[in-house]
Amino acid sequence: MRQDLPLGHPEFGKVQICVCRQSQVSQQVRQRLFALSNLDQLSHLTFENFQPRGLVGLWQQQAESLEVAFNQARHFAQNLKGWLLLQGGYGCGKTHLAAAIANFAVDMGIPTLFITVPDLLDTLRFAYQDPEATFEGRFEQIRQAPLLVMDDFGTQNATPWAQEKIFQILNYRYINHLPLVVTTNLSVKDMEGRIQSRLADPELVTRVEILAPDYRRPVKDFGHHELSSLDILHDKTFASFDLRQGEDLTADELKSVERAFKEAQKYADKPRGWIVFTGSYASGKTHLAAAVANYRNEQGYPSLFVVVPDLLDHLRATFSPNSTISLDRRFEEIRTAPLLILDDLGTQTTTPWAREKLYQLFNYRYNAALPTVITTSTFKEEMDNRLLSRMEDTRLCKIYSITAPPYHGSATRRPGAKSKRPPR
Repeated sequence: MRQDLPLGHPEFGKVQICVCRQSQVSQQVRQRLFALSNLDQLSHLTFENFQPRGLVGLWQQQAESLEVAFNQARHFAQNLKGWLLLQGGYGCGKTHLAAAIANFAVDMGIPTLFITVPDLLDTLRFAYQDPEATFEGRFEQIRQAPLLVMDDFGTQNATPWAQEKIFQILNYRYINHLPLVVTTNLSVKDMEGRIQSRLADPELVTRVEILAPDYRRPVKDFGHHELSSLDILHDKTFASFDLRQGEDLTADELKSVERAFKEAQKYADKPRGWIVFTGSYASGKTHLAAAVANYRNEQGYPSLFVVVPDLLDHLRATFSPNSTISLDRRFEEIRTAPLLILDDLGTQTTTPWAREKLYQLFNYRYNAALPTVITTSTFKEEMDNRLLSRMEDTRLCKIYSITAPPYHGSATRRPGAKSKRPPR
């Protein structure tokens, strides 16, 4: 029908849907979009059954990032203005929050399309052969959806055709300010330039990064980060540490072992500032550092234990085309770890790149005064002065030197070795 409007009215001459049929047409639109979505399989993913701070055992930053994402997603669902970009690793909760937004919108009667990006592209490809739909019709249906949720952005095959279609969808919704939710495990700067510029617009896009790990991992494994070497050092505890009192050591050597042991216990109970253990190979440095980490994990406060050469290898691995995580994200999770144990500092290859990454890591944790344990056998010897200056700041860092020679085994064990809890 056409409304009876004066000449010059913006709606003059346009065909309008009769009020009596608007509800029916809206329902048909919802059904068509729902048919393209997988929401029937995701209807159980709601805000009500999402855990805003994740599972017990998350680091504080991980739990806080999850809570921020939850609050932003719920706010977006209630307003449906602008774009929401949810970033994070596999299993961190991105899809749950995106589906919760979609389910909330559907309950409010808003036509919503929730679709993974690879499925979206397949839907467009199949439209060329579908006798009941045209490509143009399907494409318009997607880019004009009142609410579009694009899950797993970045997992699609990046063919020129795919890139162009994705850009056209985003650009249309960008120009027309149509609400959009995107989930991805990519950094924005790793995306195609035109897409990057639109997703980086702070006036339209709210970006939230979730730092939580894969929720499918058992809680007891949270302390065993994929970068960590702690799984092979699980037996290195304060109870199993040998004070070497039965060996032929000098009084000063025995005293250095005992002092390092006691200070490690105190630190494990309340990590504050930095603590550095120096000494020759096999003097007990790594055992004490691992004991700190194992004790904290037992208390429900996961730590990140990593050998310095391995740390640099993990950072280099992000350059691989097959890497699922960017250098920036990997580096961020290391430098912001609530408790970081750096084992064997000084054994890494000293390339300019390696020195710069270590300096950036040290400088960040120094300025933020984040608890850090360091072991090294080359203290002051061929060490980057920028690292050394921060380790020698007595306001933040305590250094304990183990002067005993390498340990080769002893039958003697300290009394009361069954106790795992350090004395208060």
